[in-house]
Amino acid sequence: MSAPSPNGDVEFGGSTSRSLLDDARHADAAAWERLVTLYAPLVASWFRRWGVAEQDILDLLQDVFSAVAKNLERFRKDRPNDTFRGWLLTIARNKVRDYLRQSAHEPHAAGGTDAFVRLQQVLDPEAALETDDLPDDAAFSEVLLRALESIRGQFHERTWQAFWAVVVEGKSAADVAAALEMQPGAVRVSKSRVLLRLRRELGDIT
Repeated sequence: MSAPSPNGDVEFGGSTSRSLLDDARHADAAAWERLVTLYAPLVASWFRRWGVAEQDILDLLQDVFSAVAKNLERFRKDRPNDTFRGWLLTIARNKVRDYLRQSAHEPHAAGGTDAFVRLQQVLDPEAALETDDLPDDAAFSEVLLRALESIRGQFHERTWQAFWAVVVEGKSAADVAAALEMQPGAVRVSKSRVLLRLRRELGDIT
């Protein structure tokens, strides 16, 4: 169990310093459930955007997260901009390629030519990235909210207030420090601590 720091925040030392993905790699059932809860709605939104029939989304989600479970060890941040979400996008796109190829060849499949057009869009990595991997994507906003909710209890209330005021409300560190009776440097540290934990929860730090 992690211990609180002097300011009340949870310290992540030893095994508890592992990221969400590290815990999932170690067959931590709770971590795996958090990962699926975080990302399944986002993947489902990609499927809908790519033209997957609603009745097929659940099966494709199972296919995607089965592939994630089997290949999680292969995900590495070789470049600074590598993210778990980008890796997940690639897996989802590959599954949808197979799905749309099958749909396009079924005699009575819904979509017909439209399915083929959607397939071409999915096969174009640049188009997929432009439409599906944007930071302000509404579905990813939901992922962020769920991740924030899951980590909020790990921080002292004032630490959280400082982070929220600077990052979400866009206030200056000086203004927040004055309002919370903190030093500006402490506000910046609070911001960094929460952002680091958020990145771990999202799988962007491995």
